Amino acid sequence: MSMKDVRKFFKEKEMDVEILTFEDTSTVPKAAKSLGVSHGEIAKTLLFKVKDDYVLIVMAGDTRLNNRKFKNHFKSKAKMAGVDEVMEITGHPIGGVCPFGLKKSIPIYLDNSLKKYAKVFPAAGSNNSSVEIKVEELQELTDGEWVDLSEE
Repeated sequence: MSMKDVRKFFKEKEMDVEILTFEDTSTVPKAAKSLGVSHGEIAKTLLFKVKDDYVLIVMAGDTRLNNRKFKNHFKSKAKMAGVDEVMEITGHPIGGVCPFGLKKSIPIYLDNSLKKYAKVFPAAGSNNSSVEIKVEELQELTDGEWVDLSEE
């Protein structure tokens, strides 16, 4: 169902984006190996609970979240959503979470770590799918806000 939502999202945006499928792309190392790209080019998407709301953060696969930067930006401690919350809020399973075809409308933040790449590979709604997308297209499609939340 989730990959279907991603396809629908791209169709509604009038974008012809191929969903790539592999045996398993559920982690950054597995996705990078399957796609033949660096860990950084994998755009990992993380769901956090901020007070009573949720936010999605997309960042380069070789970066880590800086808790202090997160707290300074959101005025809240970084708390990752649980497995059940991830599926309920995004409509995507762990390993397939992406900023496309979301079940609920939530704010999307793009970490500056993505800017060093011309294109990145976020998941596409399942733990064995991905899409190749230009970073500027990712921002346009998601209306994502650029933030600095990663470790330096």
